[in-house]
Amino acid sequence: MSDIPTDAAPAAASHAVKGRSLWDDARRRLMRNPAAVASLCVLAVLVFLAAFGPMLWVHPVDEIFRDRVGIPPTFDNWHILGTDTEGRDLMARTLFGLRISLLVGLAATLVALIIGVTWGAIAGFFGGAIDDLMMRIVDVLYAIPFIFFVIVLMTMIDTPDPFLKLMLIFVAIGAVEWLTMARIVRGQTIALRKKEFVEAARAAGASPLAIVFRHIVPNVLGPVVVFATLNIPVIILAESFLSFIGLGVQEPLTSLGRLISDGARQMINAPWMLFVPAVTMLLTLLALNFLGDGVRDALDPKER
Repeated sequence: MSDIPTDAAPAAASHAVKGRSLWDDARRRLMRNPAAVASLCVLAVLVFLAAFGPMLWVHPVDEIFRDRVGIPPTFDNWHILGTDTEGRDLMARTLFGLRISLLVGLAATLVALIIGVTWGAIAGFFGGAIDDLMMRIVDVLYAIPFIFFVIVLMTMIDTPDPFLKLMLIFVAIGAVEWLTMARIVRGQTIALRKKEFVEAARAAGASPLAIVFRHIVPNVLGPVVVFATLNIPVIILAESFLSFIGLGVQEPLTSLGRLISDGARQMINAPWMLFVPAVTMLLTLLALNFLGDGVRDALDPKER
């Protein structure tokens, strides 16, 4: 007869070590990455400034001061970053431009993820002729120069409404950025479609689309998250280029790319008009890239 007390089993069970999921391990590794943590803090500050800065700043973004045109940074009247050639406060314009640039990056990335994940998962899961046809479409679209496609689309659907123009930018950039995501998700899906949990779902009578969206897609979220964090700065740069050549955000809206374009024309007489949005853009892109690298390393299965 055993001498172990009857309450030993519950006590031992209460001290059992709980396993950690992939996301718990990834979060721990991310928090041990100094560059990623610093970038996350910088990005949090930038997002806060973009979301609430235009409302909290002393000058409205569209207010014009006719007697303060093109003044350098000064504490007089709280123009700490100066004014532009129209007499508008550059701090208010930069905060609003940061909001639009981040909004374009997030919205276009969301469009790219929805299209790319759906397209790649369906192609990889069904395979055969369906996979061949869907991926040949991707190859054809890859052959079209990205900027050329966006410029043609923006030119063909020209509209004077700045808000409709902004929506069109979301769709135009997102509609071509999904191609890489589709290839990534297709490769992951091909590796997963013969796994035991997929066979179990088939045996349980789940439909093919239910298997794709309930079982396959949740298991490819790692590469999707990495792609999203690394793709946002690419989209912000693309929008900045479009705004720089006059096909992006239109007045009365503005973006960092538009502000840089305006500042480039005044870089001799008013260098602060170029320096302020350029530094803001640099900080944003560096923070997003370092965070994306940190997320990629944290989700790398070889680091588990």
